[in-house]
Amino acid sequence: MIGKKNIVFGFFYLVLTAALGPVMIAKHFDARKAADTVKQEKLGALQTAAESGFEVNLKPMKPIEIDKVNADAILALSARLNAQAPIDATKGGPHAHGNLEALLNIVVGVVLMFLAVPAAFKQAISWIFIAGALLHSGLLYLTIALGLPWAGAILGSWFGPVGPILILLGLALTGVAAVMGFRGRLVED
Repeated sequence: MIGKKNIVFGFFYLVLTAALGPVMIAKHFDARKAADTVKQEKLGALQTAAESGFEVNLKPMKPIEIDKVNADAILALSARLNAQAPIDATKGGPHAHGNLEALLNIVVGVVLMFLAVPAAFKQAISWIFIAGALLHSGLLYLTIALGLPWAGAILGSWFGPVGPILILLGLALTGVAAVMGFRGRLVED
């Protein structure tokens, strides 16, 4: 039954992508926690200085001291944002795309079972979706989660857009196949 491999692949890929998301993000939490601590300390110092009218022990702070307090607070905010960036990149990159592509494989697998079109056409759609997921979010996982430079080089080359193009091609071909032969019941291959 064509489509079964997409359903099986989709569920296992979804488990993998859902499980790897928190694992990839967890490695960045210590850096973010440290940046949070420094940020609180530096912003606290700036707030204290501002509330006192930029005086220390009833003496006005020198402009260079005020500049240092301000610069420290700005640098601490910047460090906090930089510590959050890898977490956001992981959530919006491989984790989200992997989950979506896993679900697309499941849905397409089910749809393929209801299409009365040539088996070779259905097989092509099936393999296009699996290849698209592996060449898109799969390479993102290898690059970001495992830090494999060769996977990043592939994504950065002319070959990088192949995965997303395959997913879009698979969607278009599934639409064409649905127009050609969608049935309201399972179709045996």
